[in-house]
Amino acid sequence: MLSSRIGILGGGQLGLMLLQAAVDWNLDIHVLDPDAEAPCRKIAPHFTQGSLQDFDTVYHFGKELDVITIEIEKVNVEALEALEKEGKKVYPQPSVIRQIQDKRIQKQFYAEKQLPTAEFILTENREDVANYLSFLPAFHKLGKDGYDGRGVQRLTSANDLDKAFDKPGLLEKAVPFEKELAVIVARNANGEVETFPTVEMVFHPEHNLVEYLFAPAEISDDVNAKAQEIARKTAEAFQIVGLLAVELFLTPDGEVLINEVAPRPHNSGHHTIRANATSQYEQHWRAILNLPLGSTHAYGPSAMVNLLGEDGYEGPAVYQGMEKLLATPEVFPFLYWKAITKPFRKMGHITIMDADIASLKAKADFVRDNIKVISHKTK
Repeated sequence: MLSSRIGILGGGQLGLMLLQAAVDWNLDIHVLDPDAEAPCRKIAPHFTQGSLQDFDTVYHFGKELDVITIEIEKVNVEALEALEKEGKKVYPQPSVIRQIQDKRIQKQFYAEKQLPTAEFILTENREDVANYLSFLPAFHKLGKDGYDGRGVQRLTSANDLDKAFDKPGLLEKAVPFEKELAVIVARNANGEVETFPTVEMVFHPEHNLVEYLFAPAEISDDVNAKAQEIARKTAEAFQIVGLLAVELFLTPDGEVLINEVAPRPHNSGHHTIRANATSQYEQHWRAILNLPLGSTHAYGPSAMVNLLGEDGYEGPAVYQGMEKLLATPEVFPFLYWKAITKPFRKMGHITIMDADIASLKAKADFVRDNIKVISHKTK
């Protein structure tokens, strides 16, 4: 399978890191992305500019390839289904992508499979939400097209109804939680499964993006066992081939609930490039090419800081503080080939390692406070 022609739908930063892992194995990679300046453009052996949501574009891109995968869920599933029927290997499978694309279907799937998740109610429009005031506080989530924190609104009372989406969605009960966790699980076509160590995510207070994470999560052995088991059971329930990132809530009473999943490499696994024996990106190739899955052994404690565009700046990116960063031991920057910065745009990430947890956290704070992505142009 290493000689196969492989396509990636999406050429953003996840595709970029998949490409970097593919270089080591001489994989023949073809990338489709609508942006002529997508991060993958500069290093992809074959790059096609085109829509990920247009049937003909996706179908014609895939028909000359052997294996097709994704780095973003917002793709034309009908085209992938047609390619699969013609014998192309499409991983994750179109059926899995279709289930995960719509949060309504995704949540119903958890209920059907008896996977733990917060209580929810399906809603059809804003008017429908008004029928469930007694269910508040809750999060109103768009069924489709929510991404990176978009498509989610917290509703606490009738005063917030104007924030509700006037499209099909769901109300998810706001559950108290102590930590947000994530487990990335890989599964190949032979049914072999491997999980990465559980990580703890800290979100930006305003923009619902992961600001930084720590690995391993500071949780009890019992909670860790629950998180790992839920991730495995979820991957098995979907019968996914590839990676599945399982985001979880840890409640004050020790319950672990599924928040959402992503059928691809994920922000919660960036650190694995340096911190683990096999990165999530190499593991993805192993899974979709039906090769033995690699060891997920962690070399030690690690952290990851997302590098977001500073608020108030939009224009050619300038990275402030790189000299301080590079003078710090066991700190590794990964920049995403994005020429233009915008407020809170993901521009890169920094992986940090240290045997001492206190020192690790101090370095994470230092990195967060001292490296900034700005522009000489203000917004």
